[in-house]
Amino acid sequence: MKVAIIFGGASAERDVSIASGAQVFKALKARGHEVIAIDTATGILNQEEEKIFLESTVKETVPVIKSSSVGEGLSKFILSKKLEEIDICFLALHGGAGEDGRIQGYLDVCGIPYTGSTHMPCCYAMDKDVSKLLFRTNGVPTADWLMAPASIEEVEKKLGLPVVVKPSREGSTVGLTVVKTPDTYNEAIEFALKYDSEVVIEKFIPGREFTVGVLEDQALGVGEIIPKFSEIFDYKSKYQKGGAEEIFPAKISDEQTEQLRTFALKAHKALRMEGYSRVDFRMDPEGKIWCLEVNALPGMTGTSLLPQSAAVMGISFPDLCERICAIAIERCHRKK
Repeated sequence: MKVAIIFGGASAERDVSIASGAQVFKALKARGHEVIAIDTATGILNQEEEKIFLESTVKETVPVIKSSSVGEGLSKFILSKKLEEIDICFLALHGGAGEDGRIQGYLDVCGIPYTGSTHMPCCYAMDKDVSKLLFRTNGVPTADWLMAPASIEEVEKKLGLPVVVKPSREGSTVGLTVVKTPDTYNEAIEFALKYDSEVVIEKFIPGREFTVGVLEDQALGVGEIIPKFSEIFDYKSKYQKGGAEEIFPAKISDEQTEQLRTFALKAHKALRMEGYSRVDFRMDPEGKIWCLEVNALPGMTGTSLLPQSAAVMGISFPDLCERICAIAIERCHRKK
């Protein structure tokens, strides 16, 4: 295959996207595929830029984005002759325009095949208010929530404390705060508003955290995440070495495993996801399962959860990358 890795962009998850793109690039190249790398903000990488790209890591803090460019580099690629040589674009984008459906819609209009879900499922998954409504409609349990603006009095009355305050359309727990006392509520809202104009206030579910990958409408292995730096699986815990203990397969009963896999597939289908996704859950002390979110373009870094979930089912990282490409190419041929 001739594959273009699309990564980078200008979202708060840029570092994660770069790391994901680098891992996919290496895996596909090692399998003998012809691979090029395109940063949606800057364009096709030259040899020196490619070397830096392949050595990139995710830093402890969310990057400060200096450029507001979303697709300038992608536009350059689309207008170049390189596009004619490509079989598939592998989207290694996270957050912002890369995961909320805008880039997918642009590629659809241009008739360019790409991996993952189309624009509407990506839009549903990125918008936490919309996704939670679809979960409820399709029998997937999810915690009660409100949308800002909401007074602390309303929050305490309807949800109680603690609550999770987070941007509605960001991932990787960017802008997220667990609010335990009324005096920290307004500060948490302001923090979330730095990343999105819409903010979700969600009832905090104590207990254990689990994740399940989905590939081609098949639920993969269940993993448990035990954060080391905080009580939640935050940005630092996700992307720094030793930030969390990730247990695959999770040490739970067969019944709980199947329940999580069933809910993962239901959540995937509720949002009309295509190709692959990753679904995150909390399990409360009574053993009840609550769906947190569906990731339309889950991380593909060295510490990412989807590859670990796939490995439980005997799918290696290079195999996973190739299967994701093959599913997308087949979808493209089907549409034609």
